[in-house]
Amino acid sequence: MPALLRRNNLFVLVTYLALTLVPFVPLLFGQTIDHPLRIIITEIGLWLVIWSIFKRPAWFHWLLFPAFFALPTEIYLRKFYGQGITTHHLGIITETSPREAMEFLGDKIWWMALILAVVVLWWALSWLAASRTRDLDLEGPSRWLGWLVLTVGLCIWLYGQEIGVQAVSVASANSKPVASESQGMHLGKLPKWAATPLEADPVSRTWPFGLAVRGYDFWKEREYLDDLEHKNSQFHFGAHQASQQNTPQIVVMVIGESSRYDRWSLNGYQRDTNPLLSKESNLVSFTDVITSVSATRLSVPVMVSRKPATESLKAGFAEKSFITAYKEAGFKTYWISNQMSYGKFDTPVSVFANEADVVQFLNLGGFTDTSNLDAILLPQLQKAMGDPAAKKLIVLHTLGNHWNYSHRYPQQFDKWQPSLFGIERPAYTNLANKPAISNSYDSSILYVDWFLSQVIATLKDSRQLSAMMYFSDHGQTLYDGSCKIAFHGHNTQFEFHIPALMWYSDLYQKTYPDKVEQLLRHKRARMSTENVFHSLLDLADIRYPDERLEWSFLSSKLRPHRRYVDSYGWSDYDNSTFKGDCREVIDNGKPIRQQRD
Repeated sequence: MPALLRRNNLFVLVTYLALTLVPFVPLLFGQTIDHPLRIIITEIGLWLVIWSIFKRPAWFHWLLFPAFFALPTEIYLRKFYGQGITTHHLGIITETSPREAMEFLGDKIWWMALILAVVVLWWALSWLAASRTRDLDLEGPSRWLGWLVLTVGLCIWLYGQEIGVQAVSVASANSKPVASESQGMHLGKLPKWAATPLEADPVSRTWPFGLAVRGYDFWKEREYLDDLEHKNSQFHFGAHQASQQNTPQIVVMVIGESSRYDRWSLNGYQRDTNPLLSKESNLVSFTDVITSVSATRLSVPVMVSRKPATESLKAGFAEKSFITAYKEAGFKTYWISNQMSYGKFDTPVSVFANEADVVQFLNLGGFTDTSNLDAILLPQLQKAMGDPAAKKLIVLHTLGNHWNYSHRYPQQFDKWQPSLFGIERPAYTNLANKPAISNSYDSSILYVDWFLSQVIATLKDSRQLSAMMYFSDHGQTLYDGSCKIAFHGHNTQFEFHIPALMWYSDLYQKTYPDKVEQLLRHKRARMSTENVFHSLLDLADIRYPDERLEWSFLSSKLRPHRRYVDSYGWSDYDNSTFKGDCREVIDNGKPIRQQRD
């Protein structure tokens, strides 16, 4: 023991202890930690394994450099956003140029440089201390213990991969053993608790080892993106703008999130949730638009490309989005997002976002309670509009009305009471909170009204040929009546029927009177998010060889099409009944069988 208290040994051990305790930093900020014991046990096992493999700290210390380098960012994110570095944050870091980073940091760049210099010095000094001592070498029984932990862990992992893992922590009394053909005997599934330390999620919560898991996830996401980009690299629409090629013009596409049609006063809701938009004379709200799937990662690709709704559950798509069509027509394109860029629920969207000339993901908090408000998009919108390019397409992807609703707007928009505003972790499954949940949701709609009015005001100020579309990706269920479900991911009419609108400038109306006439004519037409791609290109008079104007609500050729929704297969929405207070969509015929890749 006295040997461990020598200067070099103590410095190395304290350094590793400090790194190990990073997951517990939130406790300093009054935050809670899920499964702290699991984190501690996992970290002890991982330290034992890596020490056993390399024997000397000096021989694995260099592997810890990324953890030292990322430490300031990790602590910053945990303090202000309640989470550590994710694949999304790694995506922002890798896609942000040094110039953009300098602009973002401003005067803080020198503080950041100083912090990084201290961290690098800390790593160098601890490596020097590790290289000067042999007291910390792991030898004899201790090292064999590490190899034993590794061996047992691998065996358990292989067993779980081959036989399976129980879905719950305790085996069900009615569960049946799974036969192993290779052994000729019956073997039960691995208990959930035994597999937990070897799963990616628990390991990703540790430090410094979790950083490697997050890096691996990011690498897989990049591979997925690169593969899709490679497959689509030769795709072209052959698009061109038929008129107004030399006219300065701006098209804004706002993608909403979790917004529900019948909570907009524009659509007849008794509460005045749209006091500003209702005053806009050049605004048309569509009354009968649906989305096919109540999940962002599946619904947005249908909106921005020609991907059929009935293929929305399949990964990838062999074509590009309207962004590329606009680029071919001479527009500079922007994708400015307050959502996530990487991760299992976000990458299908970022595949299309990356087609843009300028891509910005601004939200460091994801869907957490400390996420940015959508107002963060407005300065970047103004900056994009100030670009010298004559023609611009700007996509704004909002957080809109995503749970937690009370964290989607500032306090001055907390209009209806009681609400969830100021409650850090409301019990959303407690039906006693139903009025507060509903009130907060309406207040979040009120904020969307303000946000969209700001976008319109900005476009008006430009005095250019301009237009804006808004479509929500899906709606929400809100414990309606006796309905016992809420949020999205269900098969209710509340989640499929979405708000959608278009605003146009006076100059746009003067330039394209026929399109405005058709827009007004079709505001009550039966449509879906599949109409967005075709209508958005028609909006700017962009033509291409295999265009389908029968899908554009700005064209006299618009024709109704069958609208399918994800409910027990692909159900025909217009040939369905809506069951109970949840208004569950039930096809009166036979739903089409769904296919997944």
